[in-house]
Order: sequence, then C-alpha cells, then structure tokens
Amino acid sequence: MKRDHQHSYGGGSGSGKGDYSSSTGNANKAKMWEEEQDTGGMDELLEVLGYKVRSSEMADVAQKLEQLEMVMGTAQEDGISHLATDTVHYNPSDVSGWVQSMLEGLNNTGFDSQARPIQDPAESSTVNSILGQQTSNQSRIFNDDSEYDLRAIPGSAAYPQPDSETENNRNKRMRVEINTTNTNTIIPTELARPVVVDSQETGVQLVHTLMACAEAIQQENLKVADALVKHIGLLAAAQAGAMRKVATYFAEALARRIYRIYPQDCLDSSYNDILQMHFYETCPYLKFAHFTANQAILEAFNNANRVHVVDFSLKQGMQWPALMQALALRPGGPPAFRLTGIGPPQPDNTDALQQVGWKLAQLADTIGVEFEFRGFVCNSLADLEPDMLDIRPPEVETVAVNSVFELHRLLARPGGIEKVVSSIKAMRPKIITIVEQEANHNSPVFLDRFTEALHYYSSLFDSLEGSGLTPPSQDQVMSEVYLGRQICNIVACEGTDRNERHETLTQWRTRLGSAGFDPVHLGSNAYKQASMLLALFAGGDGYRVEENNGCLMLGWHTRPLIATSAWQLAKSTLVS
Repeated sequence: MKRDHQHSYGGGSGSGKGDYSSSTGNANKAKMWEEEQDTGGMDELLEVLGYKVRSSEMADVAQKLEQLEMVMGTAQEDGISHLATDTVHYNPSDVSGWVQSMLEGLNNTGFDSQARPIQDPAESSTVNSILGQQTSNQSRIFNDDSEYDLRAIPGSAAYPQPDSETENNRNKRMRVEINTTNTNTIIPTELARPVVVDSQETGVQLVHTLMACAEAIQQENLKVADALVKHIGLLAAAQAGAMRKVATYFAEALARRIYRIYPQDCLDSSYNDILQMHFYETCPYLKFAHFTANQAILEAFNNANRVHVVDFSLKQGMQWPALMQALALRPGGPPAFRLTGIGPPQPDNTDALQQVGWKLAQLADTIGVEFEFRGFVCNSLADLEPDMLDIRPPEVETVAVNSVFELHRLLARPGGIEKVVSSIKAMRPKIITIVEQEANHNSPVFLDRFTEALHYYSSLFDSLEGSGLTPPSQDQVMSEVYLGRQICNIVACEGTDRNERHETLTQWRTRLGSAGFDPVHLGSNAYKQASMLLALFAGGDGYRVEENNGCLMLGWHTRPLIATSAWQLAKSTLVS
C-alpha cells in the first residue's frame, strides 16, 4: 500500500484551531449548577436553560411576563430605547428580578395601558409587532397574514391547523393556574403550578421572536436584540421536541452574534468526524449521499480495469466499503482500485488518513480487490495541485472525483471554488459526484440567510425526532450537536469564518455548467434503490426521494434537504 503525507498550510476552513464549542459552554453550566445545588426549589425545566426561577415564584413570574408583554406591546420605540439606556440590568438568569426591572423601567416612562395606533406601518417596530399587541391583535398569529411564512416550519407548534375550538378561543390568552377548571388540561396535583399551556400560541410567538431578534441584529439594534434573545429562552422552555431544540441552538447563535463571542475556526476535525459518524447512524442523509454517489461511480467504472477515486473528504472512509464490495462482485473480476483520500490535519498530529487506509486495505485483501491508497493532508481543497495526486492518463485508469458536503466551504475563500474546479478539469475524470445541502445559506443579507436556515434546520430536527426513540439515543443527541454547530456558523459568523455556505442545486448547476461540465443523469435504478433504502429507517414514511432533472434529492415530507448530482467534462472541454 503506497501512501504520501503532504502538508500544505495555505489557510482555509480546516485550520485545526481549537473551537469554542457548545460542549465547553455546557461544561461551564454544569459546574455552575453543581455549585447551586444546595439552593433547592428551582424549576427544573427553566434551570436546564440556565434560568433561575423558584417553583414558588412561577405564578408571580408568569403574571409579570404577561404584564411585560402587554406594556411592551403598547410601548413606542423610544420607550424601549429609554429602557435599554437607563434601566439597571440584573443577571439574566434571575428571571424574576430581570422581568421586574423591565416593568419598572417601562412604567417609569409613563406609558398607559391603552394601545396607540401606529401612524406609519413602514416605521413600526418589529419588537412591537412580534412580542405583543392588544388581545385583538394577538389573534393574527394564527392567520396566514404574517410577514413570515410559518407554514414552512414543520410540525404543528409553529403553524397550527385551526379548528373550531381554536377559532372560538383565539382572542384569549389561555393560561392555567393551580385552581383551573379547564377540562382540556390535566395537571397532576404534585406538579400543579401556573404554566403556559397554549403551546401552539407560544410556538408561534417563539418563531416570531426569533425572526424579530434576527431583524434587530440586521438593523444593528443590539439593545432590542439583547432583550429579545433572552425572551426566546423563556418561550423555548414551554416547547417540547424539535421546536425546543432548534430554537435553543438558534438562540445560542444569535447570542454569540449579539455579544460578539464568535466560535473559533472549526473545532478540531477529529471531533467533527465523530459527530458526523453519529449523524450517519441516526438518519439516512449520509447513507443516501454515499449510495447515490457510489451508483454513479460504479456505472462510470463499468468495463474499466484500473479505477481511481479522488475523495475530497475521506473522514472515516465510510463510503468506500460498499463500493469495493460491489466491484468485487463484478462479472469477470474486480478492477484494481486506487483511492486518494484528502483530509484536514489533526490537532494531535496523528495520521488519521493512514489509519483509515489500513482498514480499507484489510477489507480489500479479504474480498480480493487489488488496492492502493494515498492520503493527503491539507487545510483547504484550494491548496491542492493536480500534479500532487499522480493522476494517470485516461487510457491507463478511469478517474472519479467525489465530494460530499465539501464544495460549499470553498465559497468562503476568495477564488477557492474556481481553483478547485480548475484542478478537477485538469484531472480529466470520467465522472464527478457532488452531494450538497439543498438550501441557500450564502445570502449576503443576514435576515434572508437566517430565515432560510430556520426553515431548513427545523425540518432536519423534525426528521431526527421522527426516529421515535424514547429516550433519544446517544447518536441522536450527538447528531443534534453536529447540526447545532452548523447553525452557529451560519448565524454567528461572517467573512472567511463563515464556511457553512450552502447553496441550492440550481446554483450549483449554473456554476458547474458555466465552468465546462455537463450533467450526468443518475437513472431510474438509483432512484428505486434509494427509495428502498429509506424503508430501513424508523420514521421512513416522512422521507421522500425526488428526481430533479437527472439529480436525486432526499427530503423530509415536502422539503428537499440534500441533493446528489453527477457531472462529466463537456465535450468541448475534452476536445480542447
């Protein structure tokens, strides 16, 4: 087995620097909680989010929050500015004290309790329109006249389907107290305490508050954004399942952007690889990506005696055992298989690529496939030169280039994608397989990017919940961390640090077509087999495979989430 160990330090997304991770933050919170265990009596649900509220104070806090919503709903924008400037701010974790300080600050401005008409809709505060209007205006959150399309958020919490009972009660705030007589809500005696039980209304408020916070950030109104991001935590606490989890990750990302606590360049690559392995086990997205790409590569390798795959992101090499086994079963015997794996440097200087290569070599020996492996370490794909890869002429070997969730990172580096596309053309491969997220998270407008990300990751988290595992498995929990890191990068980072720059299949078609590549139809056989693959997963009824002009997409219900496409050099390029 041959192997090269190349080093190239030209910068890029895979620098291997330490990251300020959510796990570090969780460790700090855990330490803080341990120090406060003796205080006792804290509400467990809110305490998990870092808010200190005694169970005995829940009724008082709920009442104050309702008063705060009403007052802020009628406050004018200069009133909020007065609050942010002149009010003494308490520790945000002390919810009772913080709410009381907000109320005192607003009351000192002399606002009355009557709603004041907004003279110019164009100048209306997003905070007012999201956080509160009078009761007559609150019913609008259940209608489809919102400026944000809540139907794009999966599940019933964000956009409930109205029934007759909801229509009759939509103008009321339904809150349950200890002595409630509401027959639709059953609260055990030992757990009875004032809580918000209209989770649908709270879910809509949660989405609107997230959007309002993002809009305040875009307008550089950080004082309003600061107040909103704290309110998001309280609204998220009233939710369950995917809605609560995705809102928590977006709230963390917004907070990082507001307080300028930016995550570092990527956590070490080995940790990210571990998270991705859990993601691989939890849901079918990576399996679908590997399967559909392998199908295209296998067809391109038909009748070839020597084949060579250049993998732009080898990681744990999970994609290649299936392809090697398929080659071993080929009539007439398997071809000689050569694999070039590319990956980032490890923080502890271990040679992870070599370890993966040895494992694949052992498998190849077992199934009788002649195998050769070379590994290249680099910070960015843009640092690679074609002559480093020892590409042999087409008459000697058939070359395939494979990229799974990698090309979008190059968009953060000026000229990066153009450099890699040029290198691919110099390799003269027979097939190029590309798998990317089906989303536009590369908009220069922050609010557009945030809105698209909120819809996209809500669908992903909803699909993870569809596994139906109770309690969630370790794979699912780590998969959520994997996605949460992407959310943090999209929302909190800018410039070259923002490397999760996902673009849609349409955008990739335009880019690759103009660069001299023609699409390759993946075929109906790949579609059928990919559909059968989904039947192996719990909650598989929610997954959908869609054929799109020769490409295959995997989505959750009606939302496409990843797309596989195959490409070849245009005939005009081959002639030249």
